Amino acid sequence: MEERVLELKADILKALAQPTRLKILELLRNGERCICEIVPALNGEQSNISRHVSLMQKSNLVTTRKDGVRVMVKVKDQKIFDVLDRVSQILKSQIKEQEKLFLKI
Repeated sequence: MEERVLELKADILKALAQPTRLKILELLRNGERCICEIVPALNGEQSNISRHVSLMQKSNLVTTRKDGVRVMVKVKDQKIFDVLDRVSQILKSQIKEQEKLFLKI
């Protein structure tokens, strides 16, 4: 059972390990968005953005629904932003440490 949990964690982390998918999640931070809004916001191609959304959907990070011809995307669990915010905090700490080292040179 624990092995399966580790695999599922790895799947989520793999889904997060791509800049375009992180950008999509940040666009969804304030709520549901249409893929038709995400594509121009990222200056991307619809097929590429749709593939990223599909991968995140398979990892249960986002859900989609049809609204007429529009495909709406939203984050399934807002706690994912806690993870992203923690990563940002770690990066800030690392940058501060590097700056301290640089000042000693």
